[in-house]
Order: sequence, then structure tokens, then C-alpha cells
Amino acid sequence: MDVRATSPMVSVVIPAKNAAAYIGETIASALAQAEVSEIIVVDDGSTDGTMAIVGAIRDPRLRLMTNDTGGVSAARNLGARNADGDWLVFLDADDRLRPDAVTTLLMAAKSAPRAVLVYGDYNTIDSAGRTIGRRDLLKGRQKPSGNVLERLARGNFIVNGGIMLVRTDAFRASGGFDVSLRYCEDWHCWCRLAATGEFAYVPKLLLDYRLHTTNTMSAALRTPQDFFPAVARVFDDPLILGQLPKDAVPKLRQAAEIHLVTYSAMQAVRFGRYREALAYLGMIGQRSLKAMPRSAAKIALSLFGI
Repeated sequence: MDVRATSPMVSVVIPAKNAAAYIGETIASALAQAEVSEIIVVDDGSTDGTMAIVGAIRDPRLRLMTNDTGGVSAARNLGARNADGDWLVFLDADDRLRPDAVTTLLMAAKSAPRAVLVYGDYNTIDSAGRTIGRRDLLKGRQKPSGNVLERLARGNFIVNGGIMLVRTDAFRASGGFDVSLRYCEDWHCWCRLAATGEFAYVPKLLLDYRLHTTNTMSAALRTPQDFFPAVARVFDDPLILGQLPKDAVPKLRQAAEIHLVTYSAMQAVRFGRYREALAYLGMIGQRSLKAMPRSAAKIALSLFGI
């Protein structure tokens, strides 16, 4: 019996730019998922051996497209437009899916037929693939399911597209990723999806999120000001605002800013820039003194990879 005839089809979209060091392992982790019907790698102007590595993999489920340096959002949108699957996974070219990740998500989706997005959690690994995160310490933590828009507008608790399944038709109807945003374009996209339907959470680690020199140095250079354009975009989006209580919007926007400043402080701590972290904590205090203890706790936990 053809499994595809009885099970939903899942398309994995992998934007890639100069990802030769990891792309082979990333694709292998997707090919190992029994329910994955196709993997679309969208090359975004690589100048290393990325395309050669992908081209050398012989599997009928693998497709290679080119994006001509249009950026990661455009690459994801291109892959999604050309996907045949009922569900989409947006997997970064340096991460890897854990065994049975897609099976776990599909089971959760079956139990939540109204969900447009089903998601889990992730752990962190280093450039050699060794586990460095300690998110296993948060086994009892529950993230929201159902109508999550208000919670999501306060800050991106999903973080990585590799831990989720998104209904293809819902993603396309939402307009996909906003290519004008340099940062937090995923958060804006998830908010638009949350304005159209329910989310479902499964409390399992489904992805190894790789931290290495290239992406950590990029993260190290970001400041809260880099993220604030996305806040403006979220809270100026008619689709999102139409599903939020009008009187709640100012506090939600403030919470979103605090969330992003806290994230910036956590990154500063990870790179040993404690003076910057303290300055960011001061920015939080300017917005809300009540938010400072919770933010300070998160910043402290970042020392332990949580």
C-alpha cells in the first residue's frame, strides 16, 4: 500500500546559503523521516560547495531550486509555493530533525484537526553535533495550544520553524514570510497564522538547533533596535489587529518589546558582554518594573543554556 495515499504529505523546505559544512547532515535527518514526501532545498546564492553536495544526493524526494540571493524569507516562500505537501516544515540548513519528529507532529495534528500549526521544542548542539543545551530540564513546561494569538503577540515562543508543521494552504493564504523584515520575520508570520486558526503544542524535543561560529556571531551583533521594526509590523498588521482585543494591544506591544530586549540581554550574557546585558535590563525597567524579576531570571538561566 502507498503510504502517501493514506497519510498526509509533508514537504520540508530548506533555505541554504553557504551551508556546505552541515547541509548533508540536515538533509539526511529529513530523509530519515518516514512521512516526508519531499525535501525542497532552495539555494540562496551559495558560493561554496552547497549545491554540489545537494546535487550528489540521489533520492527522488529531494529537489533543488535557486533563489538568486533573494534572502531567507524569499527562499522559504519560493519553496512553499512549489511544495506538494499538505504540511510544511521550515528546516534551517544547519539544523537537524530528531528521529520520528515528523511522526510525532502528525500524531499531534491528528488529535487537533482545527490546528493550522503544530509545534514542539528543540535542544541546542555545537558545530560538531554535540548536545550543549539543557532544555531537557524543562520537561514539565507547557506551551500554549488553541487560540494562541494574544500569547504569541507578547513574544515568539516558537523560535524555530524546524519544530513545527504548518498547513500548506493556511501558510499560502497568510501571505508567507514578509521579505521586508530582516529579523523576526518568522514571528510576524506565526502571528498571522495564529490570527487564522488554532495551534497545537506537543511537549517533546524534535529538533537539534545548531550553534556555530557563523550564526552565533550574527546573533552577537544584534541589538534590541534590530528587532523593533518587526514589533511595528506585527502591531500594524490588519489581520493580526483584527483578532486582538483593541484595549489589550498597547500592553501586548509593550510585552513584545520586553521579550525582545530580554532575548538581547540573554545573548549578551552568552557572549560574556555583561555590561550590555545590564543596560538591556535597564531598558526593561524603563518599560515595566514588574517585568524585571522575570526577565532577570531568564537572563540568569541563559548562563546554563536554558
